[in-house]
Amino acid sequence: MPLIPQLKIRLKSWSTWLGQRFRQHPRKSMALGLLLLLWLFCLPRPLFKKPLSVVLEDREGELMGARIAADGQWRFPLTDTIPEKYAACVVAFEDKRFWYHPGVDPISMARALWLNVKNAGIVSGGSTLTMQVIRLARDNPSRTIWEKLVEVFMATRLELTYSKQEILCLYAANAPFGGNVVGLEAASWRYYGKRPALLSWAEAATLAVLPNSPALIHPGRNRNALLQKRNQLLQKLFEQGKPKASECEYAKEEPLPEAPLPLPQLAPHLLDAITLNPNRFLADNKGGIFQEETLVRFRSSLDKNLQERCSEILGRRQELYRGNDIHNLAAIILDVPTGEVLAYVGNVAGAGKEHGEAVDVITAPRSTGSILKPYLYALALENGDIFPNALLHDVPTQLGEYRPENYYETYDGAVPAKRALIRSLNVPFVLLLQQYGLEKFHFGLQRLGLSTLNRPPAHYGLSLILGGAEANLLDITNTYACMARRLGTYYERDGRYADDDFRKVRYQVMPASKPRLSKEAGLLSAGAIYYTFEAMREVERPNSTGEWELFRASRQVAWKTGTSFGFRDAWAAGVTPRYAIGVWVGNADGEGRPGLLGVEMAAPVLFDLFQQLPQEGQWFDPPYDDMSQVPMCRQSGYRAGELCVADTVWIPKSSLRGAVCPHHQMLHLDPTGQFQVTSDCESPALMQHRPWFVLPPIEEYYFKGKNPGYISPPPFRDDCKGTQAAQSQSPMQLIYPKHPTRIYVPIDLSGKLGSTVFQVAHRSRSAEIFWHLDGNYIGTTTVFHQMALQPPVGKHSLALVDRDGYRLEQTFEIVGKQQ
Repeated sequence: MPLIPQLKIRLKSWSTWLGQRFRQHPRKSMALGLLLLLWLFCLPRPLFKKPLSVVLEDREGELMGARIAADGQWRFPLTDTIPEKYAACVVAFEDKRFWYHPGVDPISMARALWLNVKNAGIVSGGSTLTMQVIRLARDNPSRTIWEKLVEVFMATRLELTYSKQEILCLYAANAPFGGNVVGLEAASWRYYGKRPALLSWAEAATLAVLPNSPALIHPGRNRNALLQKRNQLLQKLFEQGKPKASECEYAKEEPLPEAPLPLPQLAPHLLDAITLNPNRFLADNKGGIFQEETLVRFRSSLDKNLQERCSEILGRRQELYRGNDIHNLAAIILDVPTGEVLAYVGNVAGAGKEHGEAVDVITAPRSTGSILKPYLYALALENGDIFPNALLHDVPTQLGEYRPENYYETYDGAVPAKRALIRSLNVPFVLLLQQYGLEKFHFGLQRLGLSTLNRPPAHYGLSLILGGAEANLLDITNTYACMARRLGTYYERDGRYADDDFRKVRYQVMPASKPRLSKEAGLLSAGAIYYTFEAMREVERPNSTGEWELFRASRQVAWKTGTSFGFRDAWAAGVTPRYAIGVWVGNADGEGRPGLLGVEMAAPVLFDLFQQLPQEGQWFDPPYDDMSQVPMCRQSGYRAGELCVADTVWIPKSSLRGAVCPHHQMLHLDPTGQFQVTSDCESPALMQHRPWFVLPPIEEYYFKGKNPGYISPPPFRDDCKGTQAAQSQSPMQLIYPKHPTRIYVPIDLSGKLGSTVFQVAHRSRSAEIFWHLDGNYIGTTTVFHQMALQPPVGKHSLALVDRDGYRLEQTFEIVGKQQ
C-alpha cells in the first residue's frame, strides 16, 4: 500500500483514539494539554536578561578593552564557541554524561538523593549542566524540592531548543567565577590575562571547578582547597586520556592565580564612545552581536599591534613635550582603500585627570590653523581659479578690519600657488579665498566631510582658511583619505568616479560593495587631487634631526601641518596611496604654549607613525585621462597669451577654463630701448615693441627682493611723462591704506592716539616721494617709503607725489579706541 494513504489512515486512527480518550477523561486530557503548553513556552525570551559588558575587539578578535556591566559585574556577551580544554574540564567535573542525557541525569539524581539522606542534609544537588543553566537564568533561587522540579521541567525543554554545544556556551558565559566576575571569558582575562582559547590545562581546570565554589578564588583564602580540587580534576582527566602524563604533572605544578588582573585598555576613548552612543556605530557598521538593540561586542577594524605601537610613540613624545607643559596628543590611522580605522588613540595615556586624559581629542572640535589650505587649493584648481604655478598676490593686505599676515611677516609680492601651499603662506590663501568665494568654500568643506561647520559662512569670515573655524581630527584625516581613495582608484575604474569615494570612516571590517560609477567627479576630480598631493609632497620639512631627507627618500608622503592662533593646537596630516594619518598635539583645556607648532610638534609624530607602517613602494599614478597638455606662461604660470614665452605642461582638465596671463604687456620703447614712449611723443615708425612681464608696483616692490632676475619696465621718457597713457600707468601704489578704510587707533597711557604707519611702493628705488596730509606737506621719503603719523580722530586725505608728477590720493578715517 502506498506511503501517503498509510499515513492518512494512521493519523485518522490517532485522532480517533485521542478523541475517545478526551471524551472519556476530559479533565485529565485538558490538564495534560495545559502542561504540554506550559512546557513548550516555559523558557523566557531571552533566556538571560542580565546587563552585559561592552567589549571591543580588534580585527582578529583580540581584546582591546571592555567596560563593566551596568550591575557592576564583568559579564562578557555570549560567544558561539568554547575552548576544547575547558569543555573537557567542565564536563568531567560537573556532568560527565552531559553529551548523552536529555537534560536530566537520573543516575546523578539518585546518587544525590542517597548522599543527602545519608548525610541528613543537602550535600549534592545532582544537577546537570543544563539544569545549572536554568538555575543561572532564574537568578539562583533557594534550593528546594519544588525548585529542583522546575529545573528538571525547564531543562528538558532547553535541550529541545538548543544544541549541547550551545548549552555549554550558555553555562560558560553565565557561571559565577568569584567576586564580580561572571562567565568564562571575563574570568580568563581577569585571572590569567588571556583569551580562553589560550588557557592551559591547569588554567582551564581551575576555571572549571571555580563556579562550584567561587569563594575559593579569593587571594589568601582557601587556596589549598582550590588547589586540591583542581589537581583532582587534572588527575581525572589524565585517567580519561586527555592530557599526557608529563602535561598532567606540569599542570599540577602551575600556581593558582593571584589578585584579578586589569583588563586591556588599548583604545579607551573609542570604547567609551561605543558605550555611550552605540547608535553612532550602528548606522554604517553592521555585523556585531546585539542585545536589546545595544551593541555589546564590537569587532572593530583596529589592528592591535599597530594600536600598541601608536600609543607607545605618543607616550614617548609626551615625555618630551611635557617639559613645555604640553600634555595631550592624539592620532588616528586610516586604511585608504577601505576607509577602515586601523589605530585610534583619542588621547595619550599618562596625561592624568588634571590634564584631561579622558577627553577624546579625535572627535573634539579644535581650531584648524592652516590644515585646511590644501582643500582650498584643490577646490580652486577644480574651479579653474588657479593653476599650480599661477602667481598669487602676496603683499600686505587690509580687508576691512581684518589684516592677515604671513607667519614670518615677510612677503614675496607674487608667489606661485604651489609654492604658497608648500610654504603655507597666509596672505595668498586669504586673497584666494576672497576670489574663490567664502560661501562656496564653506559649502565645499561640508561636502568634503567636515561636520563641525555648523555656523553660516559670515560667522567665520575670511579667517576660515587660517583657523577661524573648528574641525576635528577624525574629519580632517578622513577627508585626505577620501581624496587619496578617489585618486588611487581612478585607473582601476577606467577613469570613472565612485559615488562613495567620499564617505565616513568605517570602524569595522566590511565587505566591499559595488558603488555606482560615473565620469562626473561631482566634487573633486582626480587631476585636482593629484596636483594638490604633488604640492603637499614637497612641503618643507625641518632638518634639525638630520633624518628627514633620508625619510623622504624612503617614503613619499603628501602632508600638511597647522598651528592655531595662540599656539593652542598643532596639527599634522599625511597621506599615501594606502594610509592616512592625523596627529594633534596640545592641551585638552586649550592652554597655548610657546613653540607649539605643527611642524615642530605634530609632524615628527606623524612620520614616526608612518615608519610603523609597511612600505608601499609607489606613488599615485598621474591621472592623464583627467589632464591636458596646454601652453602655459613660463613667468606667470597662467595660460599663455600671445605675448608669453610658453611651455607645454600638464594641468587638470578642470582648470582649462582658467584665465590667460594678465601680467604680460606690450611695451612701446624708444629707439634706444631704455624708455617707454607713446605716439604723442614718438613716431610709431621709430618705436620698438617688446612683450614685458609686468607686476603692479606693490607686488613688484616685494617680488624684486626675492627674484633678482625680474626687470622692471623702463620709465617713460621725460617728454612723454605728461601724456595721458603715461599718467595712467602710475609707478606708485599704496601698501597701507590700500583702500578707503576706517583705522582703529588705540589711545595710550598718556591719553594720546597711537601712531599709524602709512606705506607706499614705487618702481624706482631712487624715487623721491612728497607726502601731504589734508593738503599740508608733511615730509619726503626715499628708498623706504613709509611714515608714522598721528592724525586726529576724523576723516582725512593722504596725497603722494613723486618728482615726475605722478600722484596718488587716498581717503581714510581715524577712529579712536580706548584700551
